[in-house]
Formats: sequence, C-alpha cells, structure tokens
Amino acid sequence: MKHELLFFERDAFYEYKEQQLADGYEIESISKYLLDAGNNDIFANFDHTTHIIDITALAVGFYKEVQMLGEQIFEKFTNEDTIFIADKKHEEALRYDLRHCFINFSNIEIEPHDHKQGDHNQPNSKSITSKYKKITDLTDDELDVFFQKFRETLYGHEKFKDNFEELVKNFRVFNKLGEHKILSLFLMGESGVGKTEVARTLHKCFGGEKKLAKVNFGNYSSEFSLSSLIGSARGYIGSEDGEIFIRIRDTDVGVILIDEFEKSNATLFNYFLDVLESGKIISSLAEEIDLDGFIIVFTSNISKENFTNKISPELRSRFDYKGLFTLLYNQDKRKFVEFRVKSIIKKYNTEFENKLNENLFEYFLSQINVAKYNNMRDLNKKIKRVFVDYISIEYPEVQTDNGSFLKIARKLLGKY
Repeated sequence: MKHELLFFERDAFYEYKEQQLADGYEIESISKYLLDAGNNDIFANFDHTTHIIDITALAVGFYKEVQMLGEQIFEKFTNEDTIFIADKKHEEALRYDLRHCFINFSNIEIEPHDHKQGDHNQPNSKSITSKYKKITDLTDDELDVFFQKFRETLYGHEKFKDNFEELVKNFRVFNKLGEHKILSLFLMGESGVGKTEVARTLHKCFGGEKKLAKVNFGNYSSEFSLSSLIGSARGYIGSEDGEIFIRIRDTDVGVILIDEFEKSNATLFNYFLDVLESGKIISSLAEEIDLDGFIIVFTSNISKENFTNKISPELRSRFDYKGLFTLLYNQDKRKFVEFRVKSIIKKYNTEFENKLNENLFEYFLSQINVAKYNNMRDLNKKIKRVFVDYISIEYPEVQTDNGSFLKIARKLLGKY
C-alpha cells in the first residue's frame, strides 16, 4: 500500500502547484500512465523526487472500475514515498474505492505566500484569500474612487460610462443576493474605437499586477475551437489546459476580455450561454473556475444590424449591456495624446539622465492632426513616430548600456 493520498481544494490547486514548482516538483496527471499502463518503462523512469501524480482522472466518471484499476496501477509506482493528490470534490468516493491502496487520507495545507511554515498556531487551518480583485469586493468609498479613475482613464464614450456605473451598482446588489453572478458587456463598433480599451482600463483601475485575461476569438473559428478553449477530452496527453483556463489562472483581476467574439461559432456561443447562466467556466475534464463577481467584456466588429443575425436571441438576452462604440471626438483624441505622451515621458525619464518636461505633450499636439485619425491604434503609432523623431533630432547623443536609443525606444513604447 502507498503511504498517503492528499486532497486539494479546487480553488487552491494552482497556488499549490506554484509552491510545488518552487520546491522542484512537477504535477502530472495519472491519465498519462493509465493510457500506457502496459509500458513498464514509463513507471521505471518515474522520479518521485521531482514529480507528483494527480489521480483526479480516476474519479471523474471515465473509468468504471476505479478500485480494480487503482490497485493495478498504483503497484507499478514502486517507491512508497511517491506523492499522490486528488480533487477534494471526489474525496468520499476515492477514500472508499482506494481503501486498499493507501494507508492514510489527508487534506493539503496551503501556506500563504507571505508566511513561512511554522508561523501558524493552528497547523490544520488554511488562510487563503481570493486571488482576484473584483468589483463586488470594493467598499462604497473604494467604488467611488474606482469610478472616478475609470472616467479619467477611458477617453470618450461618456454615455457608456454613465450606463456602466448604473450597471455596476445594480450588479453589486443582486450579486450579494446570489441572483447575478457575472456582469457581461457586449461592445460593438469599428476597429480602433476603444472597445478593448474598456477591459484594459478596468484592469488598470483595479491595479492589476499580472496580465489581463484575454482570449482572441479570431483564432477560434475551426471545428476544434471548443477543445482549444477549455481543453481536450481525456485521453489527449498534454492538452488538459484550455486557453481560457490558463488566462484566468494567470491573472489577478476579475475581468475577462473576449475579443472578436463574432468570429467564433455556434458551439462556443452555446458554451458562453452556459457560462453566463451558471457563473462558472467548466473544462472538458469537469474542472471548474467560479467567476462569481467577474466582469466579462465581449467585443465585436460587427454592425448593430448584423448583431441580431449573428448572435442567438438566447445569448443576446444574457448580455447585461449591449452598446455600439462610435468614433471619438477630436477633443477626446487630444486628451488621449496628452495621456500617452506623459506616459512615455515618464518611462523615458526613468531610463535617461536628460529629463524631458511633461508639458512636451503640447509640442506633440502641434505635430499631430488628430482629425485625420479615426482609429486609435493608428493615432498611437503616430505618437510613437513623432516621439522617436523628436528625440533623434533633439538628443542625438542619447545612448544607453543596452545600445542605441532606437533599441530602448521599443522597450519604452512597447505595444499599446
């Protein structure tokens, strides 16, 4: 018999995985060994000092004879110190079916990142807070500050900002009542008018330190799109994590951007209908991530007329907000130029000794005719070109340890 089977809480799995990676362990699924059980080499080559086996696959309904299969497979792992883990959701079934395979059954204790082992007075307790910053967690005062920052950072679209504030206030009330899990926004309009910037601004206003969870559906038009999004069915080695699970796992803010939603297909439309109804995303392996309190921003380049043709009535009714984004006014474009120039100057001044004046944005405004630009991405490219030209002329001697200014400029300007 093996020594012990450890159970993890699903919400804490990825934190546990990160901690184990830091300790030199990699977690892999038992499915790899189940599918090649006759190959004794893979068991002989297994290193219990660097790998942990997740046996959740045994319990999700794909294998009928769990007890018999377990007794056969676990004896192939010859070292008694091999670490086995499983989703706590299946604890009752696995404790019984694998009673002849393990001596002990215990729960995994996750240590918070800012504590060392031994700091807790109660070793069996866990102290894990939500990893996501969400609109439902803000106090009323914090929400007021959030709205003010959102209005200042997102340029134009004043009517949308008004509607968004009202939506959020209603959402927070009904979310607390358990009647509204996800706040969903469907934004239509031409490319470059600021639809995706809504999600980026939300992420920024929350103070996100990790990347925004973004999935571009321009890559999801094939028949295998659902598998790419939520993971392939069990049996396909190495494809258990779908893109949306990876993106959400790697962010710290409860905001998801689904870009170019109209380029997908009916299968994914139906999947998101279920997501908005249940408040959860579910993988092909029946793993779940609770999106309670999240905001999902769907963007699309389709027209208002094509919206009703492309999106089913059931899904349309699930969107909390449906709006058409139009071109920004010149006044808003000038505010955008001021914001971008000040942002670039701030980055520049941290890299170079010769400091630039923040009021330099007035020079940029004199060099850029904002009326010529309807697409904000094109306007941003123009700002970058003018900035590089200005530095090249005014400060030709600028050099850094990393090479010429043009090289460092790529780092400063980045991708907007």
